[in-house]
Amino acid sequence: MTNHLSPDAIRTLFSNAMSQMYRAEVPQYGALIELVREVNAATLAANPALKVRLDAAGELQRLDVERHGAIRLGSARELGQIRRMFGVMGMYPVGYYDLSVARIPVHSTAFRPIEQSALQRNPFRVFTSLLRLDLIEDRALASEAEDILARRQIVTDRALALIELAESQGGLNEVQAQEFVTQALETFRWHSEATVSRATYDKLVNAHRLIADVVSFKGPHINHLTPRTLDIDRAQSEMPKRGIAPKAVIEGPPRRKADILLRQTSFKALDEPVEFQGESGSHTARFGEIEQRGVALTPTGRALYDAALAQLRTEAAAPGAESYTSLLDAGFGCLPDDLEALRAQGLAFFRYRANDEAAPARAKSLSDLIASGALIADPQVYEDFLPVSAAGIFQSNLNSEDQSTYRAAANQDAFEEALGAQVADEMALYAEIENDSLACALNQLGQSHLLA
Repeated sequence: MTNHLSPDAIRTLFSNAMSQMYRAEVPQYGALIELVREVNAATLAANPALKVRLDAAGELQRLDVERHGAIRLGSARELGQIRRMFGVMGMYPVGYYDLSVARIPVHSTAFRPIEQSALQRNPFRVFTSLLRLDLIEDRALASEAEDILARRQIVTDRALALIELAESQGGLNEVQAQEFVTQALETFRWHSEATVSRATYDKLVNAHRLIADVVSFKGPHINHLTPRTLDIDRAQSEMPKRGIAPKAVIEGPPRRKADILLRQTSFKALDEPVEFQGESGSHTARFGEIEQRGVALTPTGRALYDAALAQLRTEAAAPGAESYTSLLDAGFGCLPDDLEALRAQGLAFFRYRANDEAAPARAKSLSDLIASGALIADPQVYEDFLPVSAAGIFQSNLNSEDQSTYRAAANQDAFEEALGAQVADEMALYAEIENDSLACALNQLGQSHLLA
């Protein structure tokens, strides 16, 4: 019998420690956390039905712990080490994101839990980007950056030893897990001393601010953490009252009664003092973000969303167009603003559970069974990211809107080769959770004929 701590427990230790570290490094993030908690409490108090639904679905208990972070890596070796580190915490690469479509020279994945039980315990995720030196037109600068990155080690020797121990013995005990978390934090800590000269930093900035952020420091400092809010519009409007300067617009879909996918905003990145090998300067990278998560859309629903977004962007670029916010509010009429309609039309993913007390003798359809109260359909929270929203956050906090020389060039094969593994298909994960929960609930209700 082993006394290993579960990966979920280690992930919770890590996410809590990361939050404490980031609050100490970026005090404004602590103010953001308090604001979000107040907004969530007020939202639940004003909407008792929402509180009941979230509580019944197991969503309320994880509301305050649901955060994500983001890091940017410089090499395949670093990405492979981070994959192994997150594996100790039960976090696996899900989805491929090509941010070159937004003229940002990285491609990314999200390390997160994939099983429903693990998501319920702690859904902490880290959006992880890999710098694409192949997209830098100045090949001499790309070579110099590669040499700089080759000289650094972002994971401590002791962390690597503990990762190997976890892999060989199938986990870590409590003492080992605590040491692992302490060592892992060193990878994500802020370093105010750059590893390059000011002249080299300036060359990297001129190529792209993100390149400078990745290459110029000892490690991939966590560049933001993100609490989850139930009312991002209210949080956005309250931020200036707390001395927090928000970005101009909320990224993602418009405000709806039936939230879909992901909406994000952030406070502007801090300009922080940095020593460049004896010369003082500053660097802008770290910020605080807020997210509001809705239901995950099926491939059909996502196709409608993507088409509406493409049309919206075309309309917004036309001469004399209405404001982007006005167009956004009117742009998603193709998606019903009602959870049951989204479910019935196969546009969103749900998780099913049984209510034995209301079971009819033999239902004719899932809709009848749901209407009877015997089958409950909870919306699956979207656990992933939107490339356009991620790019918008990146750009607004790197002052990189004018750096648009990078071409769209997706290369998932190269990313997975660097990763040392394939990324999971997020749609398949949502579908598996939906199908398994439906089969379990229908069997419990004696309605397995509806599975045919």
